[in-house]
Amino acid sequence: MKAILALEDGTIFYGRSFTGPAETSGEVIFNTAMTGYQEVLTDPSYTGQMVCMTYPHMGNYGVNPEDVESDRVRAAAMIVKECCKTPSNWRATESLPEYLRKAGVPGIEGIDTRALTRHLRLNGAMRGVISTEESDPAKLVKQAKAIPSMEGLDLASKVTPDKPYIWTGTETKSVDLADGKYDWTGTGPRLVVYDFGVKWNILRLLTDIGFDMLMVPSSFTRDQVAALSPDAIFLSSGPGDPAALPDVAHQISLLTEEYPIGGICLGHQIMGMALGGTTYKLKFGHHGANHPVQETATGHIEVSSQNHGFCVDISKLDFLRMTHVNLNDRTLEGFEHKEKPIMTLQYHPEAGPGPHDSRTFFPRFRSCIKNATGK
Repeated sequence: MKAILALEDGTIFYGRSFTGPAETSGEVIFNTAMTGYQEVLTDPSYTGQMVCMTYPHMGNYGVNPEDVESDRVRAAAMIVKECCKTPSNWRATESLPEYLRKAGVPGIEGIDTRALTRHLRLNGAMRGVISTEESDPAKLVKQAKAIPSMEGLDLASKVTPDKPYIWTGTETKSVDLADGKYDWTGTGPRLVVYDFGVKWNILRLLTDIGFDMLMVPSSFTRDQVAALSPDAIFLSSGPGDPAALPDVAHQISLLTEEYPIGGICLGHQIMGMALGGTTYKLKFGHHGANHPVQETATGHIEVSSQNHGFCVDISKLDFLRMTHVNLNDRTLEGFEHKEKPIMTLQYHPEAGPGPHDSRTFFPRFRSCIKNATGK
């Protein structure tokens, strides 16, 4: 089935659908990971984005229920050079086309993904439309121009939960709070996790180092959090423009006076805003599992998994210390407070997919809390 990808600048790519008839839209970005497409597709941070995979062959190992990072496919579409319809892997339970078809998410192949990636690198990520139904490219370009820009877009509110929940290791279970309080059942430090679009591997690793966790919606206020009597706060990853969340940043700024706080990706950006920093949009973002990051204190280099289109500027905040920097473009990848127990990373130490070089973040966060609270 023939398919058209139309970008807002009028550039047209022709391919074919491997999931049936469809029409969808979103921000077109590219991801440089060679594997991990199922984790990418289910990562809430990709909400509103159509992902072009730069590696030419996708789908050869199929999909399975264990490699998901949330309860459903979150990306708006998948763009590949060639999709394997008959996977060969002992863990596979179905093919990539079947998986996307059931989720109602379009997949297209036959696109010159090298040309598309180069175009996005030179001109920046841009809005686009994929269609098997409309054959007039001019109409699709017009549709693409009408899509809301990612800049200024609050997507965290679309993926955050409606109410607090716990995570069992394979699924989430909603929790009813009695008078705003929570009956903690574990023995580890009590951690309230703001879910802006958290990846399940973050929850796995926080569980593995002993935290007793309760996940809460992005709308939770300082007073609501305080009523839960936590020992620490964690700010998760998520999609969209952090600058569209000033109210969230304000509530987090209040919490910085009382609790140890850690953050990843969108959580890192919100923390930067909460402390007085600013954010800006990157030209084409960082999406992939092979980005080099340097720890500034030691010079140690990690290969990291990344997915973000925005960055934080803390250059005017002398009470913060840059801890990590991106070696490709020198952008901020991590910071810590010089006096308070606050530490964040822009990239993804939980990987999923990607290398495990950065997983030391979680035990360091655990030590930070123990030093601050004795727990």
